[in-house]
Amino acid sequence: MTDARFEDGAERPLRLQALDADDLKVISALVQDAVFPTPEMTFDRKRRRFALLINRFRWEDRPRAERGGDFERVQSVLLVNDVMGAATTGFDRADADLILSLLALEFRASADGAGHLSLILAGDGEIRLEVECLDVALSDVTRPYRAPSRKAPEHPLDKDS
Repeated sequence: MTDARFEDGAERPLRLQALDADDLKVISALVQDAVFPTPEMTFDRKRRRFALLINRFRWEDRPRAERGGDFERVQSVLLVNDVMGAATTGFDRADADLILSLLALEFRASADGAGHLSLILAGDGEIRLEVECLDVALSDVTRPYRAPSRKAPEHPLDKDS
């Protein structure tokens, strides 16, 4: 058996940009359950750019996979521009073996359009970016590959919900 190809999913690599909160919701949904090791995040203070290389679950391809294909992941770059500062909580950035799971992106704007972009991680971790404006891009950079687990990530509902 071989790894999946772009042609198998009948889709091209994603290239999306979010400039407002509605656009960000789309990117947030697509990066849900992406995984990455801590060394794959960088903040270039001079260029005011934060980049993250993630292994993204291909949610957009899930219906095909559920009809008998393979569930897939793809490496993608999540790029945030106009970043004035970055901070992390809930994990050790120095642990090069630590694998983090991205759950959502949330933007809290201030009155002038600047604000904070939070990358919410499993286990109460967070990457918090102070941004001058919302400018987030998501680009697939490799061919899709069969998800190692061979299944879609699950999110059991809270029993109190």
